Amino acid sequence: MNLTDSSKFPLVVIVGGGFGGLQVAKHLKDKPVEVLMLDKHNYHTFQPLLYQVATGSLESESIAFSLRKNFASQKNFRFRIAEVTKVNAEKNTLETTIGEIAYDYLVIATGSTTNFFGNKDIEKFSMPMKSIPEALNLRYSILQNIEEALLKPTQEERAPYLTFVLVGAGPTGVELSGALAELRNHILAKDYPELKKEDMKVYLVDFLPKVLGPFSDEASAATKDFLTKMGVEVLLGVKVESYDGEEIKFEGGKTIRTKTVIWSAGVMGVVPEGIDPSFIERGNRIRTDSICRVVGTSNIFAIGDVAAMITDETPKGHPGVAQVAIQMGQHVAKSIAQLINHEPTVPFKYFDKGSLATVGRNKAVADLGKIKFQGFFAWLVWLFVHLISLLGGRNKVIVFINWVSSYITYNGGTRLIIRKFEREGLTEDKHLPKTVD
Repeated sequence: MNLTDSSKFPLVVIVGGGFGGLQVAKHLKDKPVEVLMLDKHNYHTFQPLLYQVATGSLESESIAFSLRKNFASQKNFRFRIAEVTKVNAEKNTLETTIGEIAYDYLVIATGSTTNFFGNKDIEKFSMPMKSIPEALNLRYSILQNIEEALLKPTQEERAPYLTFVLVGAGPTGVELSGALAELRNHILAKDYPELKKEDMKVYLVDFLPKVLGPFSDEASAATKDFLTKMGVEVLLGVKVESYDGEEIKFEGGKTIRTKTVIWSAGVMGVVPEGIDPSFIERGNRIRTDSICRVVGTSNIFAIGDVAAMITDETPKGHPGVAQVAIQMGQHVAKSIAQLINHEPTVPFKYFDKGSLATVGRNKAVADLGKIKFQGFFAWLVWLFVHLISLLGGRNKVIVFINWVSSYITYNGGTRLIIRKFEREGLTEDKHLPKTVD
């Protein structure tokens, strides 16, 4: 399939338009290569703000940006909407939904998807949140359940519709539970005067003994304190046994009646078919060498959440955070240019810039190396970092205005039900392990 105007330069195919894929393409600008990016969506998703889309604080368009527009000035860049169905490493080709594509260099930047650890019932009935379609599904489900609660005559009948259980106390679970608590505390009675904030329950559950496991003990303790004061019931050291859409059960016998279980307890890499299974590490990640090149290959790279660079310093691979993907993407672009020029490559070295997580209004935690702080100043840092990281000036302005409005009025967002949520909607982004944001 002829996708470029020139055949004199090597073709670098990037599968995935997430943080890592963007950096590879960006840093190959003006290099003697042709770049082709494939993704099943024609936009980049700023995943750290998905939870605000799910709770109606932001519209989905404000955290998405056109991939073509982002690279409009890059003459050696092409983009196609496609899903990769198989990698043929021996032939240097990809089988895709738009035909077979030959490559000189391949970068797998497919990211991760929700890991349900083989529990089919939880996969069927719980709500994931790894993409914009999934975040919108969650938003409509939350709003429809509140509307349904209004129709129930007794508190006992209303309770399951107003009970929200988040499984997984990492950054996603913490930020989403905090956002739901703020909806409960500041918005519920305004939008639904028949209800009281005490009617709505938010639970945050994790098998581990602390929230924000990878963060410092100070950040974890502060986060738990913030959430508790906001009215979130934090259940730690608790393992989920089952969920049938009506009741979630935990080992030890505890149960909670709920219509909404939000699953953020784990992720797994999205590995295209054709990658040698012997090179797949724990978490469904592809083992790479020191320059992010897939073990056993000479021209295939894997970066970000789908990559596992196993070294003495990183025996379990690098953490699945945006900064890893960004830095790997930059390094791979440099390595490809060095390989083309027959220059020596250098090993990838990750520089940890620190971790941030927000709990809610004026509440966040920051672990920046040896510097650790919590509260209002950490919240300001979180706001600034996320705002400048968004693609597109328009998106930055829209998000900033929304944040200011929400801060002043305690009632930002519109919370419209544009389309009715159907349980089948959950399958939109599931079982498609080809390309993800």
